[in-house]
Amino acid sequence: MKKILALVVSLVLALGVLAGCSGNNQTNSKLKAIVTISPVYDWVKNIVGDSSGVELSLLADSGVDMHSFQPTAKNITDISACDVFIYVGGESDEWVEDVLKEAVNKEMVAVNLLDALGSDAKAEELVEGMQGEEEGKEEGSEEELDEHIWLSLKNADKLCGVIADKLGAKDKDNQKLYQDNAAAYCKKLQKLDGEYAQACKAAKYDTLIFADRFPFRYLTEDYKLKYFAAFSGCSAESEASFKTLAFLADKLDEVGTNTLLIIDGSDGKIAQSVVDNAKSKDVKILTLNSMQSVLDKDASYLSVMENNLSVLKEALN
Repeated sequence: MKKILALVVSLVLALGVLAGCSGNNQTNSKLKAIVTISPVYDWVKNIVGDSSGVELSLLADSGVDMHSFQPTAKNITDISACDVFIYVGGESDEWVEDVLKEAVNKEMVAVNLLDALGSDAKAEELVEGMQGEEEGKEEGSEEELDEHIWLSLKNADKLCGVIADKLGAKDKDNQKLYQDNAAAYCKKLQKLDGEYAQACKAAKYDTLIFADRFPFRYLTEDYKLKYFAAFSGCSAESEASFKTLAFLADKLDEVGTNTLLIIDGSDGKIAQSVVDNAKSKDVKILTLNSMQSVLDKDASYLSVMENNLSVLKEALN
């Protein structure tokens, strides 16, 4: 599959070069920046601010989950010619390597956010009771880095500084603007991070139970929370075994919480099955937004994280 994608990329870019030689190209002095996912796009919007010198675009279309995204021919040619390309860099972005290798703009700055995190990047976990736990241990498969880096306000703070530096290096005229905007935005991130820390420290419970995929490892590590979940964050599974349902139901009873969590886009069927198998039926199902799809028009990264904090407070108390 990877070889086929590499061939498609080469073909698309070759056709793009031919089209560029036809004399129809128009020069554009704006810095072209492309971002693959919605929450990071919102960070960059805040860093760029009111600068008219940046043409910023989001790669993913509305409703597309990052795990199932495949680039179109237009996506490939746009990336190939852009000045700054910002992507997560995990398993879902394996296609990026071939696009960058064949890029037309050899001066492009490509920002791999997982690489930028360095030692702060975490491997995806298979914890007790999670479906696929035994298979993962038996196979001894290579660890994949957890892609859901934006669900940590601490990561967001660090990465916004990196992005501002990269933009400033390409656009020295606006370097100070990007630095100042990033500093102001990071203050907001730090303030919200403090509110999360305070809420988790004062909470009645320290354990979250997810009847769903679990993309919140970075968030739980930030605030020393424990968790149990049906699937890992990047799992393609959608049907839970009876063993998984029974395990989560037992944990619900054991922890004593009356809340069960799901992520945005879930139909809640697994959660309801867990409740049906628990002793207590007085359980509320709450949703945390993972921002793996494009944000709603009126939403921002900060507004979603603020809403997630409200949900977290309810779940932990």
